[in-house]
Amino acid sequence: MAIDYPRLKARPFADVVQHYTARDCILYALGIGLGQDPLDEAQLRFTYERGLQMLPTMPVVIGYGGFWLREPDTGVRWEGVVHGEQRLTIHEPLPTDAVVVGRTRVDEIVDKGPGRGALVYTSREIRRQDDDRLLCTLQSTAFCRFDGGFSGGEPAAKAPVQALRPVPDRRPDRSFRFKTAPNAALIYRLSGDDNPLHADPAVAREAGFERPILHGLCTYGVAGHAVVTMACGGDAQRLRRLDVRFTSPVYPGETLSTELWFNGDHEAQLRCRVVERDVVVLDHGLAAWA
Repeated sequence: MAIDYPRLKARPFADVVQHYTARDCILYALGIGLGQDPLDEAQLRFTYERGLQMLPTMPVVIGYGGFWLREPDTGVRWEGVVHGEQRLTIHEPLPTDAVVVGRTRVDEIVDKGPGRGALVYTSREIRRQDDDRLLCTLQSTAFCRFDGGFSGGEPAAKAPVQALRPVPDRRPDRSFRFKTAPNAALIYRLSGDDNPLHADPAVAREAGFERPILHGLCTYGVAGHAVVTMACGGDAQRLRRLDVRFTSPVYPGETLSTELWFNGDHEAQLRCRVVERDVVVLDHGLAAWA
């Protein structure tokens, strides 16, 4: 079964109502790897309920309807789906306890051609349930490696979002190193992404990896924490935007270096790499803050 463009483009999604609490915020932060040093007060603000702040990247696990591209009626060969890009715009800082509604839609499907795959662009709005106030917007790009050519040679649709810019060809202005925990993926998956690729060694080997890999969105969370540390004075509520392209997997326990190139006082381009292997894992990044 191939992708049916009109059907997939118009696919309906039920609203996802979620009540998250301070406990969920702490669990997400522990999954990112914070709290490895329980005496680090800068990390305790995300892992201890007194004066708790939510990590600004936590919306990626809120109001999420699951891995819907795995459903047979999408026409997508889900085994070939990888996360290509993630964008987050925060319109209003999220509280640490709230009932919210996640509303997802398919924005566009781009046919790259036979043997070249397809791109599925989706958006999710997170709104307060009580007054429908928009808190944040997430845009995600899924690269469906095995699904190109579904349009039968018709002109491919255009991407609905502007392409992310490469980072400057010079040394970064600032960098922040963070060693991920060996069990990070096992904790992070408790926030909602229970793909066995991140927990089961046999599944990981079958997929071509030497051991389970870290969730891409966990790496994204590490980068978000680094931006908060380097650019926001540790105040998570200042972050307003974080856009990245995923370029390579990370193994739990590896050290991530998040690098920033500042564009004025409230914006920076971003890259993240594994120190031990000198491999770029997040690229073409953009962060903005208040």
